[in-house]
Amino acid sequence: MTHLLLAIIYIAFISLGLPDGLLGAAWPTMYVEFGAPLSYAGVLSMIIALGTIVASLMGDRLTYYLGTGKVTAISVAITAAALLGFSVSSSFWMLCLWAIPYGLGAGSVDASLNNYVALHYTSRHMSWLHCMWGLGAATGPYVMGMVLSGGGHWSAAYRYVGIIQVVLCACIFLSLPLWKKRPGDGSDPHGTKPLPISQVVRIPGAKQILITFFCYCAVEQTAALWASSYLVLIKGVSAETAAFFASLFYIGITAGRALNGFLTMKFSDTQLIRMGQGVIGLGIAAMLLPLGRAVSLAGLILIGLGCAPIYPCIIHSTPGNFGADKSQALIGVQMASAYVGTCAAPPIFGLIANHITTALLPVFLLAILVLMVTMHERMLKVVSVNHCV
Repeated sequence: MTHLLLAIIYIAFISLGLPDGLLGAAWPTMYVEFGAPLSYAGVLSMIIALGTIVASLMGDRLTYYLGTGKVTAISVAITAAALLGFSVSSSFWMLCLWAIPYGLGAGSVDASLNNYVALHYTSRHMSWLHCMWGLGAATGPYVMGMVLSGGGHWSAAYRYVGIIQVVLCACIFLSLPLWKKRPGDGSDPHGTKPLPISQVVRIPGAKQILITFFCYCAVEQTAALWASSYLVLIKGVSAETAAFFASLFYIGITAGRALNGFLTMKFSDTQLIRMGQGVIGLGIAAMLLPLGRAVSLAGLILIGLGCAPIYPCIIHSTPGNFGADKSQALIGVQMASAYVGTCAAPPIFGLIANHITTALLPVFLLAILVLMVTMHERMLKVVSVNHCV
């Protein structure tokens, strides 16, 4: 039964990644149909992100009252409804309305399911599950492309993915008896009650790990968004080549997480986080130093590979560093901090690129990486002292 539940969780992670690339792939067609400006994709993205942040912060309370299985099932149902809502939308304002449950559903399941895996499964499964999410995220645009190239309407792709989510939701509801109970998941009246955010940030080491998570997502998303422009404008790489290597950046993250699952059998979460940070540093150096275009292109792939272990290993190490009774609250706030980094850092560098120069991208990434490493090491010291007391 444990293996059956794990299989369902793996399928859930693939399915959760499916919607993430749909909007970007469909928007060139959608904005023309709705008569909206091209830039309005950012509006939808921000609404989804804000909903995800709110839901992540509510994750601890929802899991306490409902349990992880029910939160996951309900969240997937909400996401499915939002996707089907997208498929029948006839105006931009309808997309904005459906973007609200879209973000809320994604945030709730992300925080709750990640904590469940951190508590009940080994680090290798955490890495492989996030690899499956990457597979789903890469498949979504492919589904959209197949529909559009076949002469279909963009709404059909949303409908197909929405139906997949409905099937997944039914599977999760049927599997509810399999989900392990933990103190505070709604089944134990003596379980730890949800922690308010003000109390979460006062946990020793919490501020440092939140900044670490913010920095990680800032590095990943800034590199993903601006690396192609840097390679074209500063390194003289052709637009086609830069676009190809930008896709390899995501493939590097996905393949790196598959490899990381095997490395967890030999190295600890902390060691793998440090290795990832070191590889990111090598990638930034390769882009920064005047060593030729090929080295700069290799640097982008190295940054992707370095990103691979950090996110899943930080999440998996949370119960061990802060206690299982606090992990759901911390992971929820960590997710919110991650999404803030995703939303804030790329536009900040956009201002730098616009008013100064795109050549500062490696310097910007290096500064964030140094802060990430510093905060993570400080967190480890604080947690170590707290465990000894």
